[in-house]
Amino acid sequence: MLSRSARRGLRAWTVLVLVFLYAPLLLVLVNAFNASRSFAFPPSGFTLQWWRAAANSEGMWTSLANSVVVGLAATAIALVLGTMAAFAVQRYDFFGRNTISFLVVLPLTLPGIVTGIALNATFTSALGVTLGMATVVVGHATFCIVIVFNNTQARLRRLGTHLEDASADLGASTWQTFRYVTFPMMRGALVAGAILAFALSFDEIVVTTFTAGPAVQTLPIWIFGNLFRPNQAPVINVVAAALTLVAIVPVWLAQRIGGDPATTRL
Repeated sequence: MLSRSARRGLRAWTVLVLVFLYAPLLLVLVNAFNASRSFAFPPSGFTLQWWRAAANSEGMWTSLANSVVVGLAATAIALVLGTMAAFAVQRYDFFGRNTISFLVVLPLTLPGIVTGIALNATFTSALGVTLGMATVVVGHATFCIVIVFNNTQARLRRLGTHLEDASADLGASTWQTFRYVTFPMMRGALVAGAILAFALSFDEIVVTTFTAGPAVQTLPIWIFGNLFRPNQAPVINVVAAALTLVAIVPVWLAQRIGGDPATTRL
């Protein structure tokens, strides 16, 4: 048991950490309603004009649509390839299994600029492919696969094989075992992995810079390009504030759905 003074100190430290994490985000939310273009603090007044300007920004909506399309496509690829890789590594014993697991995880640990340069050289020099939406999707899928792979492998490791073995002993085929036993237990991990993969793709800027052509602009690229323009800065704060609020949903869902399969329901 901790002493009373220790509990107070731990509580104070927790509050300090939360303030450190969320004070900048709170400032972004305040500036989204700040009447001053220079973001003077404390605000001299509050207004909704920046929200109306953001709602009427054609560039913002186009970039948002591109980010959603890229995120969904990259997540779909990651779900297929990441799940297959996780099942192969976790359910089968073969030569080089640990090496395969390491190579699948490696793209997430590499600096984004290294991945971006490598992909750019592959697309433009080796393959002669024109950079566009498809190359961005492939680039994002390289690290989204890792998220799905880690989630799926962790769930498979926790579940073991006893239920699948029991299903096989009762005469079920491999497909029936997967459909009625394995997939229902894996569903939460797959959905959580998909949500996290989409969020990671939606936020990516470094790899996108190297794999997107001049005609493709995702929302992070649009934000960065307009961040230092005086007339666009208030709109950027509105977009950042809206993304901050929206980001709460996938994080909550990932934690809710990615929990213990015995206690978590979709």
